Amino acid sequence: QVQLVESGGGLVQPGGSLRLACVASGRMLDHYAVGWFRQAPGKEREGVSGISAFGVGAEWTFDAESVKGRFTISKDRAENKVYLQMNSLKPEDAAVYYCSARRDPHQAVVGDALVAPAQYDTWGQGTLVTVSS
Repeated sequence: QVQLVESGGGLVQPGGSLRLACVASGRMLDHYAVGWFRQAPGKEREGVSGISAFGVGAEWTFDAESVKGRFTISKDRAENKVYLQMNSLKPEDAAVYYCSARRDPHQAVVGDALVAPAQYDTWGQGTLVTVSS
């Protein structure tokens, strides 16, 4: 089984930036889809950004419309980490952010499935992001 630990959350002013990290252990992420999700008080958990398993042709990403152009997901294969670079943060971005993964040896999880919570079965503990002046 893969285990996930998030870090990098904190307090930032509107317009600022944060970089979240998801460290995986127990398994290498080459054959896993990995997604970032968030949950604000009183709201459902929503997908933010996802990155596919590493296939023959490409490693695909998908971003929710609410963060497109501001957030970027990336993977460091050597360190077995997935990052979420968050720029131009808005108050509505404040939430607990979760990293999640599911085994996907055939790279079947692509497109908007990468940000669908039902696709995933392993979750980290979350890291709190607060955006306030």
